[in-house]
Parts: sequence; structure tokens; C-alpha cells
Amino acid sequence: MNSPDGTMRAMRASSSDPASLSLDEVPIPDPGPGEVLVRVAATAVTAQELTWPEEWPVIPCHDLSGVVAGSGPGGTGLPDGTEVFGLVGFDRPGAAAQYVTVPAADLAAKPAGVDHVAAAAIPLGGLTAWQALRDHADLQPGQHVLVHGGAGGVGAYAVQVAVALGARVTATALARDAAYVADLGAHQVIDYKGRFEDEVRDVDVVVDPVGGDTMARSWPVLRTGGILVAIADEVPKDQGGRDDVRSVYFIVEPSGAQLGELAKLVDDGKLRAAVSATFGLAELREAFTAQQHRSHPGKIVVTVA
Repeated sequence: MNSPDGTMRAMRASSSDPASLSLDEVPIPDPGPGEVLVRVAATAVTAQELTWPEEWPVIPCHDLSGVVAGSGPGGTGLPDGTEVFGLVGFDRPGAAAQYVTVPAADLAAKPAGVDHVAAAAIPLGGLTAWQALRDHADLQPGQHVLVHGGAGGVGAYAVQVAVALGARVTATALARDAAYVADLGAHQVIDYKGRFEDEVRDVDVVVDPVGGDTMARSWPVLRTGGILVAIADEVPKDQGGRDDVRSVYFIVEPSGAQLGELAKLVDDGKLRAAVSATFGLAELREAFTAQQHRSHPGKIVVTVA
């Protein structure tokens, strides 16, 4: 193993309140077999992530872009100095730190055409969109996709991935974000405060990162044989009273191979990162506050010096 020794700076939360975040000195972690140590360049904040942990303290933030700084026993095929990005598993310490350990299989080479700030905004939302559309919906060219929250952390990537895969995309969004979502490639953008169910029909795939009433109103727009892919809420057994459609609820999983596919889309100009603001590591409390009150589409990215 070749990795730095000593301590590092990390932001740790002792409760679900962002005010509990503190900048601490902690040991640099040692990568295990199949893992690499990554020197973090940037990470990103996810809504409600401080409500997930069951034990404290925790290092939050699971999006990652950085540089390989060491490997665990046996090697990983990722040489020191390789620029990578990835999603740190939710059961692991996060990337709001100078270093983080990650299974090499969960990482991919950072897209060459973007910097670490942009790359750190992609993994969680991009992988969720990819898995929703490819793994669960088996999206085919020419199909019609309805993406709810088209300017959101998942929706912005779902719009772009669906278009890149050859689909026709309708999206819901705030009226102020309509031009942004259309620029991502959506063929039609509907004000989410209105009745989207009156404006769209014969949908092959609904991507629902919203849940609740939005899900309940989505069942009628599906064509027979269509699928609703739920991300926010589990699907009710009655599927809105329809037995001629399919549904699935899933939680995103890390995947270096899929990140490689997303990186190709980035470098081909078919996928762009959504960044609304950046903060420094010591400003993580402010970053969480900004995420809760953001007025522009995109992820809140945290740079790590």
C-alpha cells in the first residue's frame, strides 16, 4: 500500500442539524483490498442527507471528484495520480474531507472536458437517472418519457440521459426554470403547478423523483405496458388502480462502469453538469443552508483544498 499517513481535515456532523457540523482533524483512512484512497478535490451536498445516518458522528457528502493517492493491498488498476469521480456508498464515510476511501469498482476516470467542480455534481443525480432509465425502464429510442422535477438534482440528468438515449422528453418544472429545462433537451416543459395530466398522454416511462400527489396523478398518463420509476416514495400496491402498467421503486447504487458511460456522454457534449453554487469545505454548514433555499437549478458543490 502506498498512501499518506497522518491526519486530515474533515467536516463531521453530530446530529441531523447542519449547525452540528464541525471541522475536525481525523486520521487519514487506510484503503482496504480493492479500495483506493482519493484526495478529494470536490464533493456536493444532497438534500436531507443528514437525516439518513443511524450513528454519529458522520462525514457527509457522497458525490466525489478527486485524484487517486494510494491503493489497498493487491492493487486496483488505478495508478496514483489518476483523476476519478464517483458515488461514495451511503454506508461509508463521505467525501467532505481531504481524503476518502472508495472501492475502485465504484469509480471512473473523470470526464476529460470538465473540472472537478463540474464532475462532483454528476455522480448521484447522473447514476440515479441512468439506472432509472436503462436498468429499470429499459428505455428504447423513440419512446416518450415524462420527467418530473426536470430542473432538480435527478430530473436535470434524467432529461439529458433520456434525450441522449433517443427518447422524446416531456418534463415538469417551475415556470422560472422552463427555459433551462428546454435547453437541456426537453421537447415540452409543463409548469408543475398546473395539471400536467391534462397536457401529456401515452407516456412509456415516468421518472418520479417527487412522489406524493405527483405520483398519484401520474398513473393515468402512462400507456398500457408503460412503467413508473419512483425514486422519492415507494409505489402503492394498487398502482393508481391500474393493472396494465408496471412500476418500480429503487435506491441508487454506486457503479464505476455506469459512470464511465456518463463520462462518455459528458465528453461527447450530450450531458452537462448542473452546478448552482460552490462553497469551501469549512463552509459546509452554509452549503447545506443554501441547498435548502437555492433559487437556481443545480447541485451545491463543495471544494476541498
